[in-house]
Amino acid sequence: MRQTWRWFGPKDIVPLSAVRQAGAQGIVTALHHVPTGSDWTLEEIRKRQDLVSGAGSAPTGLSWDVVESLPVSEDIKRQTGAWREHIASYKRSMAALAQAGIQTICYNFMPVLDWTRTDLRYRVAHGGEAMRFDLVDFAAFDLFVLARPAAQEDYGPAIKEAAAARHAAMSEDDRKQLAANLTAGLPGAADGWSLDGVREQLALYDHISPDRLRQHLVDFLSEVVPDAEKLGLRLCCHPDDPPFPLLGLPRIVSTEADYRFMLDAVDSPANGVTLCSGSLGVRPDNDLPGMAERLGPRIHFVHLRNIRRQEPVDGLRRSFFEDEHLAGETDMVATIAALQTEEARRRAEGRTDWEIPMRPDHGQDILDDIGRGGQPGYPAIGRLKGLAELRGIMTALAHPLHLARA
Repeated sequence: MRQTWRWFGPKDIVPLSAVRQAGAQGIVTALHHVPTGSDWTLEEIRKRQDLVSGAGSAPTGLSWDVVESLPVSEDIKRQTGAWREHIASYKRSMAALAQAGIQTICYNFMPVLDWTRTDLRYRVAHGGEAMRFDLVDFAAFDLFVLARPAAQEDYGPAIKEAAAARHAAMSEDDRKQLAANLTAGLPGAADGWSLDGVREQLALYDHISPDRLRQHLVDFLSEVVPDAEKLGLRLCCHPDDPPFPLLGLPRIVSTEADYRFMLDAVDSPANGVTLCSGSLGVRPDNDLPGMAERLGPRIHFVHLRNIRRQEPVDGLRRSFFEDEHLAGETDMVATIAALQTEEARRRAEGRTDWEIPMRPDHGQDILDDIGRGGQPGYPAIGRLKGLAELRGIMTALAHPLHLARA
């Protein structure tokens, strides 16, 4: 697999020189400064490519390999407002990326919230820090801070009782910090947190059921996939994170069955999967090695990380934290083996996209990462450790002795 690294652009505190020293071959990035629904111009794309490669200065040895993400607007997800104009803009952005030679585009279809965690600096046993989703903290926010009217119907008695006690024990600062953590994935959240803003966003989805949102995804793909296929692009949908409903919002990309539905609905090689072992691994009914095998021909991008499931559990929902890459619930060796088998199959078929880009997703803050104030989940040393471990598995599995025994 091609080893890549997510980089957030010029403001990222992890410099490209450090990325290269970590052993990454390519960069995963996006034009975060371009508003959602607006065109990514060839000029702006070229600027980012030059920055990544070090063109005109000191060559970095890196290239921009994957777009993560070319965002899908809330208007497109709801099919409201300027959604048709946003789809037209999406197509123009795809054409500009293709002209620049970038072929892999990751996106997600999560309404309102992107990734969701209650604690961005959870202390783990060895003293490092990780991101965590605490179901009781989340319910306390939903029931008593946000005070969403329908929240009382969404939790069992034990969770509601625990959430009430947790909320009562929180200081006002604790409640504000919890809210800030949870709204980190909200559009515009960087400009300041507002409970009313969250409520307004949620209200726009009041009448959108999972089936309706699923149809909106198919409608979006029906529009953009034919263009992607003509342009030689690969679109890959990232799963829901975490893979269960939150705040009454539908989640429609959480299981293998969800992926199979969207792949069959718009059946094209350009319509594919971002296999995120961390997001999908939260659900015990998701078999990651099996999914890597069965969805293999349509996997265009891979995020490798691991999680540790925790109590309490309430239906599909559960607490969890981001474990070390080779710890946690997912059998990382079996998952990587399935992906490398898929690469070998593609090579035998003569596919030009036989090498699947992967990145070490997230990472625990360790050593000098702690206290640096980096992007949550994206430390330098923690990801370097993860990439080194994953590279070790990939190297061992590709060794002739292992292949002979297999």
